[in-house]
Amino acid sequence: MKIGFFPGCSQEGTALEYGQSVEYVAKELGIELVELEDWSCCGATAGHCTDETVSFALPGRNIAIAEKMDLPITVCCAACYGRFRATEHKIRNDAEMRDQISQVIGMPIEAKNDTLHFLEILYHQYGLEKIKERLCKPLKGLKAACYYGCYLVRPPEITHFDDPENPTMLDEFMVNLGAEAVDWPAKVDCCAGSLAFCRVEMAKKMLEYIMQSAIDAGANCIVAACPLCQANLDTRTPMNSKKALPILYFSELLALALGYDKTARWWKRHIFRPNKLLKSLDLI
Repeated sequence: MKIGFFPGCSQEGTALEYGQSVEYVAKELGIELVELEDWSCCGATAGHCTDETVSFALPGRNIAIAEKMDLPITVCCAACYGRFRATEHKIRNDAEMRDQISQVIGMPIEAKNDTLHFLEILYHQYGLEKIKERLCKPLKGLKAACYYGCYLVRPPEITHFDDPENPTMLDEFMVNLGAEAVDWPAKVDCCAGSLAFCRVEMAKKMLEYIMQSAIDAGANCIVAACPLCQANLDTRTPMNSKKALPILYFSELLALALGYDKTARWWKRHIFRPNKLLKSLDLI
């Protein structure tokens, strides 16, 4: 399986552990990720609030590069995913905007393919059963609150990711790895996104509700598929909180289940580190 890979800004910096774990599991499973040539920022999260044409041209440029390389695209960041899918929808339904984007980026663009989140690649194209056959260390004892947030499931007429109110893809994925996926009410609640930088108190309340909901549901960790969601939950939870749960990327846990023995380099990048939990479950 060969697919164009858009790592995005965060996987090259603040969410380095996310990018590295995705690249590891892809290689381990035989999925060839071909990094897009000369890729550039997709404009999330503020581009679409600045200028409409530019907001579509930024992800559109990367879509056009993938088309030039004759490859479909996968992304890891839910914010990137939302911008790519919105741009593809716009290009297909607005010929005037498509022509404007093409002029701005200096390349033809058709949006022939749907951008897929890497979780969709694993779930729909690679397959859970094939992943299960490769497991070396099932995640027994892990009770995961699977957190989807906003961008993966909304707006549903554009993303078509899963049920917008009660998605189950990540839940099924974690169960396939041997974990338990808890039933909880905040799986698609907003993490406050960029409000965490300008409306701190509002964001804090939103994030505290998400964390407490996971705790009340009996989870011992939160599993994320978005670097902004992970960062907000990990950095905005008070450091003196005794009940705070580690917020882990699904790809980190897949790498662990596949037997990767160097996960410690990722755990140290988390503020609420999972070491104690994983050791108690004999997973590290």
